[in-house]
Amino acid sequence: MPKTPKYLRPETAPAAVTQTVARLGANIAAARINRRWRQQDLAEKVGVSRQVIIRIEDGHLGVGIGAYVATLWAMGLHADVGTLAGPERDLEGQTLAAARLGQRVRHGEGTDDDF
Repeated sequence: MPKTPKYLRPETAPAAVTQTVARLGANIAAARINRRWRQQDLAEKVGVSRQVIIRIEDGHLGVGIGAYVATLWAMGLHADVGTLAGPERDLEGQTLAAARLGQRVRHGEGTDDDF
């Protein structure tokens, strides 16, 4: 029996995720309105349908990240996206990495180093 794909849904997503995507959609809508563009104008610049822009502006969780980034790109607002999860911003990851300094990395069982 094939696996049924699981999608992130508003009723199962963490509230912080739903709120963040909704805020991003509202920001995109405000940027579009400030430019005095119709949803159709933005859709044409992005290369998607007007329905996708509507879903983005509504903060729909089922829209792919590529569509969100392409929409930001069309408005010249995409520059910060690449730094969102940058190592320099990951304080928890830096702390964990620093705690491991000086520890040897051990090969797991079944590692084959034969050349």
